[in-house]
Amino acid sequence: MPELREWAEFNVAMVGATAALAGLLIVAMSVNIARITGESSLTARIAGSLATLVLGIVTTGLAIAPPQPARLYGLEVLLAALAATAFQVHAVRSVFADRAQSPTFGVRFGKSIPGVLPLAASLAGASVIVIAGEAAAGTGLWLLAAGTLLAIAASIVHAWVVLVEVLR
Repeated sequence: MPELREWAEFNVAMVGATAALAGLLIVAMSVNIARITGESSLTARIAGSLATLVLGIVTTGLAIAPPQPARLYGLEVLLAALAATAFQVHAVRSVFADRAQSPTFGVRFGKSIPGVLPLAASLAGASVIVIAGEAAAGTGLWLLAAGTLLAIAASIVHAWVVLVEVLR
């Protein structure tokens, strides 16, 4: 897909950033792992964050791999996004089930939305590429870039919240 050449520097930077952040998140969580695993909604949210970061790694890593047809790239990213979505669905269900930590719908919704946004952008971007191929690859790539950046932001937010909640 020719459009990917224009995104090469971005994708190289994002592969490194998302991989480094995923590693740091794992190390940071390991410090208080006993406390974190004591609350199922926290472990589910961390798993969702890590899955979303792995999606960013897959999305940008495949983008810098040797050229392949647009629809194939879109399909690969779509499958990875669906896998990450399974983790995020579990995280959202865990947050909504934990009424002790999140007594109101608004609080539960607010805790869930950061993990959903990157997946929505990634699913939309991959779908555009699968459906329209190279004709709409530019739009799909912009959505995938937004998904990767949102994954980084959401993971930072989740890491901060989890560490703060554990240390309360």
